[in-house]
Amino acid sequence: MGSLVTQITCGRQHTTAFVPSSGRIYSFGLGGNGQLGTGTTSNRKSPFTVKGNWLPYSTQCLIPADSEQYYCVKRIFSGGDQSFAHYFYPQNMVPPDDFRYPDLLKQIWTVNETFIQRLLTFPSGRLPVEIANEIDGTFSSAGCLNGSFLALSNDDHYKTSVRFSGVDMNAARLLFHKLIQPDHAHISQQVAASLEKNLIPKLSSSLPDVKLKADLTLPECPLMSDANNFTTLAIPFGTAILKLEKAPLKVLENWWSVLEPPLFLKIVELYKDVVVHLLKLYKIGIPPSERRIFTNFLHTAFRVLEILHRVNERGQVIQYDRFYIHEIQDLIDIRNDYVNWVQQQVFGMLTDMPVTICTYPFVFDAQAKTTLLQTDAVMQMQMAVDQAHRQNLSSLFLPVFESVNPCLILMVRRDNIVGDAVEVLRKTKNVDYKKPLKVIFVGEEAVDVGGVRKEFFLLIMRELLDPKYGMFRYYEESRLIWFSDKTFEDSDLFHLIGVVCGLAIYNFTIVDLHFPLALYKKLLNKKPSLDDLKELMPDVGRGMQQLLDYPEDDIEEAFCLNFTITVENFGTTEIKELVPNGADIPVVKHNRQDFVDAYVDYIFNKSVASLFSAFHAGFHKVCGGKVLQLFQPSELQSMVIGNTNYDWKELEKNTEYKGEYWADHPTIKKIWEVFHQLPLEKKKQFLLFLTGSDRIPILGMKCLKLVIQPTGGGEGYLPVAHTCFNLLDLPKYTDKETLKSKLIQAIDHYEGFSLV
Repeated sequence: MGSLVTQITCGRQHTTAFVPSSGRIYSFGLGGNGQLGTGTTSNRKSPFTVKGNWLPYSTQCLIPADSEQYYCVKRIFSGGDQSFAHYFYPQNMVPPDDFRYPDLLKQIWTVNETFIQRLLTFPSGRLPVEIANEIDGTFSSAGCLNGSFLALSNDDHYKTSVRFSGVDMNAARLLFHKLIQPDHAHISQQVAASLEKNLIPKLSSSLPDVKLKADLTLPECPLMSDANNFTTLAIPFGTAILKLEKAPLKVLENWWSVLEPPLFLKIVELYKDVVVHLLKLYKIGIPPSERRIFTNFLHTAFRVLEILHRVNERGQVIQYDRFYIHEIQDLIDIRNDYVNWVQQQVFGMLTDMPVTICTYPFVFDAQAKTTLLQTDAVMQMQMAVDQAHRQNLSSLFLPVFESVNPCLILMVRRDNIVGDAVEVLRKTKNVDYKKPLKVIFVGEEAVDVGGVRKEFFLLIMRELLDPKYGMFRYYEESRLIWFSDKTFEDSDLFHLIGVVCGLAIYNFTIVDLHFPLALYKKLLNKKPSLDDLKELMPDVGRGMQQLLDYPEDDIEEAFCLNFTITVENFGTTEIKELVPNGADIPVVKHNRQDFVDAYVDYIFNKSVASLFSAFHAGFHKVCGGKVLQLFQPSELQSMVIGNTNYDWKELEKNTEYKGEYWADHPTIKKIWEVFHQLPLEKKKQFLLFLTGSDRIPILGMKCLKLVIQPTGGGEGYLPVAHTCFNLLDLPKYTDKETLKSKLIQAIDHYEGFSLV
């Protein structure tokens, strides 16, 4: 009520306050144990006077005759369910404490600018005992670190909660870096010793609210990122985090989720570095006696990364690829790791089994995931082939067993490629999809060791996506396609496209699909978003964003929308309701996000549910499984269709030569001069002619190796491509113009195979 308060204390669920002008103590909160001092056990929602003959402090105060019945407050205290006060009799009156002016001699030690500057004044060498004790006391106490780096600007510290740490992380970073310097190694050594011997071991056992701010700030200390301290600081610190109970861990995760991206990334990079450090030690060699400790260390680092990844999945503080550890392929045998992981899934985790990185798939980059997918496919193919051989062997002795082909054979005619493929695949058993694919074009002599298969995928996808079938709608602005909800084709064809896409991945072949990223999100059970609508239908997507960004309240008048969508239906327009009674629900400010979500859901889900379901079933019949779930949608897209990150110089650099050809042979120099002068479309056509696809593998040009060899016959002959081997037969042209003419003639007429 306007009175000046100079002391406030808090118990478990009650508060006391002191007003010096009246000398009175006020209390409020729970009073079940009499802790409010009101003479009852009632609760109080607002401050109420504590009973007592209180006198204000004043040098002019008249001392009552019965002075021993009156009290002048010195200091108030509140415990769990108690309250008490220190007091003086009036004749011995001294000033009461004023909590607004802290006594620096009674404050806990903290890491602050003054403290650091004082430490840095001491020259390199031995620190005075009292200074060493102060460093040790500060960095041995979670309480001292909790009291450091408080965000006092704008009273942020006083908003500390399960969602807000109240810590100034930038101050923590700057102060730690000022303190830990190469020129003051004696300080760093003392800090490291205190953290290792006292603070970090106590983090596992101390109360969570005493240590959580220390858990948040310690990764900013440069000592944690020093490889020499990984086993003494970073790993024990990670162990302390893993030992947190569910509730405090949730608080720490919340605090991590609102960190600035560079600060969050620093913690991720710390434990990625720990993993790489440990794997390098393992590659050098770990003594058998230390392997169990090493395994525990590696698990700790990975599990901390797993928690950080979980936090990032919820709010995407940083890009998912910042968790990738690119060195893994060089440090472990990924194929062997995958086999061990599969065994663990079957037999369970045994004590002497090594750590399997596949348990923590978020650290794999696209190259590692591709290796895993290939390993999985090869294993399944081998099992399918072995099963076929066993059945064939049994059929020799037991007539009830039919002999089977160890490969999945597709015999198709060029002029009826879709019909023939549907006929074969409809009769194919699920187990046969796991066999290696061999394609035969009726009437052609080519033996399929890869090239015929590439052309099959190219031709069948071109045919299936042809507008004559009406299965897909083409969007002019984005040049992408999506399922047409007005097709007359049955779901078999959509199932076939799913199977073809699955077979392409399973047999390591790129196919030409112009779908948006939303398709790959749905294949991985992730929800499409407004960004996907912007990719497929840029004009509609921009309109939706304008609706969400509109600052005024008159949305209904400005946009005139309700919860419906207008669709074209064979030359006529049809209105579909996005929600029940959507025509009667206007789009206003409070429901515009719901409208956008419903619109996106209709385009990508509701309107094509049965068609996509058939596609999804076909795809996963061939290519489902745990390994596929390791991929991000964009990575799966690159697996299916390749990418267009062309680096033509890299292509030339990786090309190999046979016979009389070498890099500086006159004909070879001419072909590269001609090639680099071709327009982009002709270069892509050359890739299509030589490799069977105008796109490059997910891993880039470095994985695309071409081979050029000389051929006889003279300059009148065309170059010949063996797409199975990415091999080019190139006559020894002596004239650059002749070479250019013959090369363009060859790539313009690339379809059809002779012997490859």
